[in-house]
Amino acid sequence: MPPVRPMLAKSVKGVPDPAKFDGGLSFEPKWDGFRCLVFRDGDEVELTSRNTKPLTRYFPEVVEAVRDQLPERCVLDGELFVAQGDRLEFEVLQERIHPAASRIATLAERTPASFVAFDVLALGEESLVDAPFSERRARMEASLAGLAGPCFLTRTTTDAAEAEEWFEHFEGAGLDGVVAKPLGAPYVENARTMLKVKHARTADVVVAGYRLHKTSTEARPLLGSLLLGLYDGDALQHVGVAASFTEARRAELIEELRPLECPIAEHPWARWAGDAVANPDRVPGTQSRWSQGKDLSFTPLRPERVLEVGYEHMEGRRFRHTAQFKRWRPDRNPSSCGYDQLEEVARYDLGSVLRVDNA
Repeated sequence: MPPVRPMLAKSVKGVPDPAKFDGGLSFEPKWDGFRCLVFRDGDEVELTSRNTKPLTRYFPEVVEAVRDQLPERCVLDGELFVAQGDRLEFEVLQERIHPAASRIATLAERTPASFVAFDVLALGEESLVDAPFSERRARMEASLAGLAGPCFLTRTTTDAAEAEEWFEHFEGAGLDGVVAKPLGAPYVENARTMLKVKHARTADVVVAGYRLHKTSTEARPLLGSLLLGLYDGDALQHVGVAASFTEARRAELIEELRPLECPIAEHPWARWAGDAVANPDRVPGTQSRWSQGKDLSFTPLRPERVLEVGYEHMEGRRFRHTAQFKRWRPDRNPSSCGYDQLEEVARYDLGSVLRVDNA
């Protein structure tokens, strides 16, 4: 019964060697959606998030799919996603979390979500959390045979070479990397017993502002995050933030950047000043339903400094996750920092990723 916190993964560099793990490894695609535990007992269905928060009301079409396609009594671990065309669209999935029931109903028809299962905690009266993953996977294949959407069973392989191919190609369908699971391991709630391999890239970006840290005071100002931009022609677009600094570094960065502070009227983002809601550019200083109550004000900086950051992948025109500070690039001209430097990922058909193993 909920609440249950799902098993987690720790990051590793490169697809791991199965021979180094007792019993070997099972590899599967890393889905870019909302982690979701499905609890079904007859007509009663509950969907919960990674942090045990309820998701049921936001995805009525998934609830119906669970009733139609999944075993009568089960607890499954998986991912909610929205696909448009031949790829996953995380930003569209985010829009599904809405307070208005009428809007939820509209979006359920306009941008329906799907569920892909990748682990099982219980079937019928039987708990499977203590069983090794090899057994849990076999039970899933037997119980979920033939799923063709909107509920799916994820693909797996024990071949590291095939997992490498998935890592290279599946990103083009919007996936996030590869996950490896020890075949002999039980399901351990909230423990990092899985391994995840994600893409790592770098880009040179323009520092266009900063936000103060939540512990910052007037006596000791501390930088919270750097606001980053890339040029699209002559326009400087907001592409994300860099954060995760030590307290000492937060204080140093404030002093280092003070000479670049400028009035918003003299800043490239002046045209966005005063916006009350988030817009497609996801500009700084604006609110969305994901940030209600947070102070999103920022200090504008003249766009004169270039920073090299690490990132995993893009979501549209923006970094999907917080970027990592690498080093200053005094040798780069800010105007040369455009989207053209970013790696263009070849598109890949999502339908091929969702191929059912035992079809």
